[in-house]
Amino acid sequence: MKNILQKIIIGTATFAFAVNVNAQKIDAKAKSLLDAVAQQYKSKNNIYFKFIYGTGSGNKVTKTDPGIFYSAKDKYKLKIMGTEQIFDGNKIYNISAEDQEVTVAKPTGNEQMFSPLTYIEEYKKGYNVKYMGKLAVNGVNSDYILLTPTKKNGIREVKLFINDAKKQLVKLEQFSTDNSVSVIAISDYKENQNLSADTFTFDKNQYKNYIVTEL
Repeated sequence: MKNILQKIIIGTATFAFAVNVNAQKIDAKAKSLLDAVAQQYKSKNNIYFKFIYGTGSGNKVTKTDPGIFYSAKDKYKLKIMGTEQIFDGNKIYNISAEDQEVTVAKPTGNEQMFSPLTYIEEYKKGYNVKYMGKLAVNGVNSDYILLTPTKKNGIREVKLFINDAKKQLVKLEQFSTDNSVSVIAISDYKENQNLSADTFTFDKNQYKNYIVTEL
């Protein structure tokens, strides 16, 4: 199966590979903003948002794809490019409509989950963090925070844009040392919805014609 989701997750959430915290420089304003956003997300029963995932090189995004994301505590569902990923709190299900294939795996602890918390909490693991001021991003007056790694990890810098009034992530831009760029722009954010009980459940009866592989 074409592991689209893994490319997205690895391409935009490789923060955990840098763990040299001793050399970190984290300014107080940036830390306060990020911690407030993390607490905001954690305090909700569930969240939902639409996003645009963009890739390219240099400072230019040349390809974009829309996606949607649901999460409730440690469970989530992600849909993008005809591919779906469900984490039910126990196993990860990668579902490809194009290949009519499902792969099922237990999380090992090494993979990165697609979650806003990945981006706003991983600064603690080996990144210098600097508050850069205010910018208008997608029509939102946003606080701009710059993350730079304290040691080589394949990333040159990460830009986070925060809606301080709502304590929400607006946009993330990751620039890698190979000159590639990955962008996630979030919109249509909703919280504490009345979600169906099976939102984060994989129903094998819906995929009778699919190849199911247990890893």
